[in-house]
Amino acid sequence: MSTPPSATVSASAPAPATARQCPAGHAPNTDVSRSAPRRIVFLLAFACALTVANLYYCQPLLPEIAKSFSASQSATGGLVTANQLGYGVALLLIVPLGDITNRRRLVCGLLVIEAAALAGAAAAPNLALLLAASAAVGIAACVVQILLPYAATIAGDHERGRVTGTVLSGLLIGILLSRTVAGLIGQAFGWRTVFAAAGVLMLLLSAVLLRAMEAAGPEVAISYREQLRATARLARSEPVLRRRSVMGGLMFAAFGLFWATVSFLLAGSPFHYNQAGIGLFALVGGAGALAAKLTGHAADRGHERATTVSLLVLGLASFCAIALGHANLAWLLVGVLFMDAAVQGVNLLNLSVVYNLSNGARARIASVYMTTYFVLGALGSAAGTEAYHYGGWGGVSAVGGGFVALALALFLSPQRRR
Repeated sequence: MSTPPSATVSASAPAPATARQCPAGHAPNTDVSRSAPRRIVFLLAFACALTVANLYYCQPLLPEIAKSFSASQSATGGLVTANQLGYGVALLLIVPLGDITNRRRLVCGLLVIEAAALAGAAAAPNLALLLAASAAVGIAACVVQILLPYAATIAGDHERGRVTGTVLSGLLIGILLSRTVAGLIGQAFGWRTVFAAAGVLMLLLSAVLLRAMEAAGPEVAISYREQLRATARLARSEPVLRRRSVMGGLMFAAFGLFWATVSFLLAGSPFHYNQAGIGLFALVGGAGALAAKLTGHAADRGHERATTVSLLVLGLASFCAIALGHANLAWLLVGVLFMDAAVQGVNLLNLSVVYNLSNGARARIASVYMTTYFVLGALGSAAGTEAYHYGGWGGVSAVGGGFVALALALFLSPQRRR
């Protein structure tokens, strides 16, 4: 499947939305002789790592939180759901603001709200208020999906894959290390310290980005209601965006299915891992960050289709290894390495393709893509729990491989041209 070179968002947006503003500083970069400043790219990657980590800090702390409030584990498990629901709502309703407002002001404002939500979580006197704070943390954490399109906007056409890959690698590292860091700090100083420290980091990050990001005006001059309508029209009119969104979501469903159930496998026979061992096992996912960076270079060199097929086939192979890992740690490790590399590599290639559909209004693209990605990922996690309950580890492996097979079939199927 190749991306139609003439496919742009302008066909699906009102006339004013197609007028691409080019403010001074980090203007839309289409001149191959220009490049995004490296220090800005690495700062954006660092910002994504710190911000996305807020969504995962609570996971290793759930047993201690339950003990603190004398609550059941299922009740405290609602903190994860509250995070996810808040994040999902923000993908639909807040991320599109990235096109029609001052991005620097929006990003810094969301980071201040994130700091306040984290402070509220640290000081919550009961579980109900902690649940509300967790939802607010998820809502403000959508700043990640505003920074990613911003990185694609300041990058030149010749480097967009590399820049997006670098920023995405930061996001993956944040996810990877968040559970380990939270567990260590929580064990030493208590779970409230984790949220308090994260809140301070968000305030500092807001101050740094306020100085580093350009004070450019909105990319399109339309109202919020028109922007939401344009986002819906974009989803209807862009077959490339729809296809890539579903492909990415299916891969993320396989990813979520695995990580939602592997702790059950590792805690039982023959592994008998404790919580610390399970947390350290998650570090294997670092392969995904490396794959994203390497895949970005492949996308910039024009090898997107071949690389996508290779990664999807690798994803299928990974679940064969994962199936064999039910009693063999070596196979399980190989499967995780392959799976993470495939999922994150395909995601990066998808973002590289869909962000190139337009030189503007990329927040709309991010909203459509990430909402689909998130919804299918959540369904994958739920499917994993059911598959493990009824089919054991073999059922999990089969369903995960099925998600990847569907993504491969979708990619290879004939595409309707616009």
